[in-house]
Amino acid sequence: MKRITMLSTAGEFVGKAALVTLFAFLAVMKVASINGRLAVWNQGQGFEKYVDLSADVAGLGFLVLLVVLTTTRLRPNRTAEGWEPRISALIGSFLSFALVALPPADLGPAWRAAGVVLIAVGMVLSILVLARLGRSFSIVPQARRLVTTGPYAYVRHPLYLCEEIAIIGVAVVHFSALAVLILVIQWIFQLRRMANEERLLQTHFPEYASYAAVTPRITPWPRRGALARVVSAETSSP
Repeated sequence: MKRITMLSTAGEFVGKAALVTLFAFLAVMKVASINGRLAVWNQGQGFEKYVDLSADVAGLGFLVLLVVLTTTRLRPNRTAEGWEPRISALIGSFLSFALVALPPADLGPAWRAAGVVLIAVGMVLSILVLARLGRSFSIVPQARRLVTTGPYAYVRHPLYLCEEIAIIGVAVVHFSALAVLILVIQWIFQLRRMANEERLLQTHFPEYASYAAVTPRITPWPRRGALARVVSAETSSP
């Protein structure tokens, strides 16, 4: 038992260190992008340069928050077993990075502006949701504390919803058949990731079933009846 606990602790440390390193690197890259935009600020067009800067600043804020919350996150009470939940979570989380490697679509400034606006809105909303999730954040399915308030009172996976808005924006900016394919595959794995998380939460938190019964998974349609007030606790979502 002691050896299992030590391995679990070591695995949590390695996973946390890897995520912090990745998010910190991406944050540094985002700072470089912001500095590059500011260096040629007077050469840009009015509305477009403000939208681009807003998207970069929101992305930087999201990454910084990820670094902070990953560093300070609570120790998991339980982690999903097997490789499939981990692989699905990693693909769902990071496959969207492949979109950035695609060439930008040459469909006019209005099309690009629409995509960048989606990115900015998705990032701002993701920051708000992530701040509510707090120290329960994780990538792979893990049970820490159960969050049912704030945005989690309207949908069970608000962070995935908000992140997907930004990812759709990236796909719009880099629009192509390949971009659409990547987007579809990424969302399929996100859906699988949600199912894995819900299975774990139902096992660890008996009250999760009551919460899920009155709270939509993704789309925040008006709920029928009052939300079950189960606990003032929190859980890992992403």
